[in-house]
Amino acid sequence: MSGSANLALLLDAPARVVSDDPAVLLGDRPVRSWQGLAEVVARRAAALSASYGIRPGDRVALVAGNCPEYLELLFAVWHAGAVAVPISSRLHVREAAVLVDDCAAGLCVTSEDLAGSLAPLLPLATRLLVVGSADERATTLAAPMEPVRRSAPDDAWIFYTSGTTGRAKGARLSHGNLLAMSAAYYADVAGVGPRDSFLHVAALSHASGLFALPFLARGAAQVLPPSGGFDAAELLDLVGGHRRSTFFVPPVLLRRLVAAVEQAPAAPVDRLGTVLVGAAPVPAGDLRRGIAALGPRVWNGYGQGESPCTITAMSASATAAALDDPQRLASVGTPRWATRVRVVDREDRPVGVGEVGEVVVDGPTVMAGYLGRPEATAEALRGGWLHTGDLGRMDAGGYLTLVDRAKDVVISGGYNVYPREVEDVLLTDPAVGDAAVVGVPDPVWGERLVAFVVPGGRGRPDPQALDARCLAAIARHKRPKEYVIVDALPRNPTGKVLKTELRRQVPGAAETGA
Repeated sequence: MSGSANLALLLDAPARVVSDDPAVLLGDRPVRSWQGLAEVVARRAAALSASYGIRPGDRVALVAGNCPEYLELLFAVWHAGAVAVPISSRLHVREAAVLVDDCAAGLCVTSEDLAGSLAPLLPLATRLLVVGSADERATTLAAPMEPVRRSAPDDAWIFYTSGTTGRAKGARLSHGNLLAMSAAYYADVAGVGPRDSFLHVAALSHASGLFALPFLARGAAQVLPPSGGFDAAELLDLVGGHRRSTFFVPPVLLRRLVAAVEQAPAAPVDRLGTVLVGAAPVPAGDLRRGIAALGPRVWNGYGQGESPCTITAMSASATAAALDDPQRLASVGTPRWATRVRVVDREDRPVGVGEVGEVVVDGPTVMAGYLGRPEATAEALRGGWLHTGDLGRMDAGGYLTLVDRAKDVVISGGYNVYPREVEDVLLTDPAVGDAAVVGVPDPVWGERLVAFVVPGGRGRPDPQALDARCLAAIARHKRPKEYVIVDALPRNPTGKVLKTELRRQVPGAAETGA
């Protein structure tokens, strides 16, 4: 019989080797040692099985913000042989309830602030466990159980896709997928050891929770900010108080962090490990500012829920070395460890060097499929390759540059326009803090481009100046026909811009199905 691949076993080595070191901290306050974490996980797993009827293969939804209990219960789910379904606590409770129902969760773990509104919406078969309640605390008192054996192909994490254009789909990630993701981190991001720490300033339900795995396995402390999320000043304080600190942020939070560091010359950037950036393309200007403020520590990665955190990447050193190479800096790097990446045409034939096509992926981190969605699975994994829906081009050196999402390409006057190209130009204006470009129906051009622009604190964006900037940098037909100044862009919990919502804000777009 083959050995168990249960992710819960990642806690075994640090519980033996660095047993008394802090494993989980709330700010600067230790919550669990490594031995204590392993023990409480085994106790909670026993309670999930005995008191809540959770059996191997059952699904447990986690709808809560970042807190120490989240990490403990996540590993307890795996220890019991069950499948974790992390769901963003930033969703509306009705949206969260739909996902709990979709995955047929036998148990839903949630926080006190959400429980009252979420409970009436849950399926009758789903029990509720509220973090901070007497019932939740009681799960730490059960007699510990041995971890259930799991094989590499068994489901471990159902990762719900962003759902930016429609119904979210649950990507089935196995224990093997996430072990391979961790191996890829060691192979081509950085080594990890007990002198490292990981700061969870992004949601545990998404990339931050995934990136925790290679750090937990090597005995690196998990630090949860008391605020429960991202606050630049708090983050810098935590970096100053912990050993080599690594964290994940989407580009929008990288900008906020860099702005804070630029205003604080004494910021402890020398105590940083790696600043992991992903979830959306990073404009070259943001990378330049990031490296200037943080040093050669900015890692730029490309992944999807269907291949978690692991498609291509620019290492921190490669990103810093590309500062004088605009094309290389605009890329998302080369394929990750054990991962194959191709760019193909509509018939799935590889395109030539530098030609635009869809990015497809094969490797040990690629999902088994979508939960309960056989047709969507067949479409996404046709030919044995994950079809990402992203358009890109690859140069002769194997560096991939993302052009845009296939569904976001605008056809105006018969020409293809990639919104990201226009957005990158707009973001070079010092008065622009954020920008998104969408296409909406137009009776003359077929589609026209509308730019939504957020002020960046250096004056108010001037549409005429933006138009002149576009005309100086890109073809005339690519420039927006309209500029809308807004306070903020709508984003999903992972930081991606919700372009469907922006289209609805343009008069006439919703009625025509844009």
